[in-house]
Amino acid sequence: MKITTALTDKLLRLAKGESLPASALTGEWFRQMLADGILVFSTKGSRKSMRANDGQSFRQYLASRFDIRDLEAYHELTANRTASRAEQVKITGDSKVRKHRTFFGFMVNSYEPIPVTLAGKQVELLPEDGTFMFIYDFREFTLPEDVIVIGVENAENFRYIRQQKWLFDSYFPEGSRLIFVSRYPQEQSHDLMEWLRSIPNRYVHFGDLDLAGIHIYLTEYYRHLGQRASFLISADYEKRIAAGSRERYECQYTRFGKMEITDPRLSPLASCIHRHHRGYDQEGYIADIHDIGE
Repeated sequence: MKITTALTDKLLRLAKGESLPASALTGEWFRQMLADGILVFSTKGSRKSMRANDGQSFRQYLASRFDIRDLEAYHELTANRTASRAEQVKITGDSKVRKHRTFFGFMVNSYEPIPVTLAGKQVELLPEDGTFMFIYDFREFTLPEDVIVIGVENAENFRYIRQQKWLFDSYFPEGSRLIFVSRYPQEQSHDLMEWLRSIPNRYVHFGDLDLAGIHIYLTEYYRHLGQRASFLISADYEKRIAAGSRERYECQYTRFGKMEITDPRLSPLASCIHRHHRGYDQEGYIADIHDIGE
């Protein structure tokens, strides 16, 4: 049986001598307690309830049978959503009694030095090629307001940002300072969005030029950031989409073909995708480094 706050609350009440409705004491633990004579039935009219035969014996039973040696501390632990694994071990001997996420944050990258503040200290962000920086204390991570945050949807593009500098140079005004972020491998968390909502910086989403890419941007970023967010659409987007994947479009159409384009700036892109019945993977931008002789 999963140990929850509701369960430990019932155990505490039983240990203190309270009677609880039999309907509230279901599951393997309580069936075993009843079979072992630790709990006893009582009936009042049509109502059935159960109570501990003896409070001290009940606590000893929990300690020997379920390794709950301090019921009050155990109850506090289950109610504490921020209890560390170290605290769990001290109380229960088990670091996984309560699910507790220990890995917070997101990855960042850049190809030029970017001054940032992390936990009150000024540091320079410039990971070596082939490495990234993982920001764990993201709530203590800030940037100069003129730095543009670019969310990179696919892992290969995030790895090879230096080989796409030509694209960013052509898209942003000269002298723009850029920092790149990735929601992977922490995509199941909301840390990146929490951070983006806490800062004033402009956000630009760099993803696939297809229906799914538009949907990700609209529902996961534009929805929360509004006009502070935009979608990176290269000047040659129609040429790229025309040479893209028809299969990709057909696979995505059933789910995303009728979606509402809530950011009107993406209407031309969506129309182009529908007109050509194709979608384009952003990894295609990496190869262009060879075409420009760099």
